[in-house]
Amino acid sequence: MRIALAVDYDGAPFCGWQIQPHCHTVQAELEQALSKIADEPISVSCSGRTDTGVHGVAQVVHFDTQAVRPIHAWTFGTNTHLSKHVAVHWAGEVSDEFHARFKALNRSYQYRILNRGTRSGLHAGKLSWINQPLDTLAMHEAAQQLLGVHDFSAFRSSECQAKHAVRDLQQLDVNRQGQLITIDVRANGFLHNMVRILAGCLIRIGKGEADAAWLRDVLEAGDRTQAGMTAPAQGLSFVQPTYPEKFGIPDFRELAADPWRSLPS
Repeated sequence: MRIALAVDYDGAPFCGWQIQPHCHTVQAELEQALSKIADEPISVSCSGRTDTGVHGVAQVVHFDTQAVRPIHAWTFGTNTHLSKHVAVHWAGEVSDEFHARFKALNRSYQYRILNRGTRSGLHAGKLSWINQPLDTLAMHEAAQQLLGVHDFSAFRSSECQAKHAVRDLQQLDVNRQGQLITIDVRANGFLHNMVRILAGCLIRIGKGEADAAWLRDVLEAGDRTQAGMTAPAQGLSFVQPTYPEKFGIPDFRELAADPWRSLPS
C-alpha cells in the first residue's frame, strides 16, 4: 500500500532534507522512525527538497509498505521516534497513482522577516532579521512585474542543476503585520535558491537601494551577478503544495481550522 504523510520540521538542526552521508537530514530521521513502525526499511519521496536551515510546513511525502498498521500509527507512532524538531501531523492511504513530487500542481514558499531594530531571541533561527525600515509597498509592487512565465536565470545559484530556468511564477506577495513581513511565493517549480534570491532583491528594494525598474532589468538580463544577495535560509519555509482533489490530500490550512481532524476516532 502507499501512504502519504504531512510533516512539519525546524530546518535549523539539519543539513537539509535529502539524505547525505556525513550529516543528519530530515529524510534520514523520518525514514528511521517510519522503519521502526513498519518493522521494515522505508524510503520516502517528498514534494520538495529543502536546503540546510530551511523549514517545512506540511511537507508532503509518500512511501510504499507491506506493513498493515492503523493510520494513527503512522502519525502518533512515528512521532514517538522523532526528535522535537520533526513531527508528522497527518497520514492517509492513497492510490498507487499518487506521487508527492510529480503529482503536485504547484509549490509554495514563505519567507519571513523580523523588521525591527533588535533581533529576536525567542524566534532565533525561525525568522530573518532586517534592522532598518523596509518599504513593503514598494517591495510588493516591484514583485508583481515578475509574475508569469519567464526565464529566471538571474535568480538561481551557480549550483542549480535544472535543465532550464523557465518557470511560471504565480504569486509573489509582500505583506506586513506589525514587525513581521511575509513574502509568499507560488510557482509551478523553483530553481536552486530562487526564493532566497528573490527575497534578497526585494529586501534591497525595501531598503531604497534599488527600484522596480532595476528588478525588471535583472530579470531581462538573466545574469545572477546583477541580482541582490541570497537572503538567509532561516527565514524560509517550504509550504505544502496543492494536489488534484481525487487524491484526498487535505490542505494544512483546513487542518488548522479543524485541529482534531487527525486524531483517531
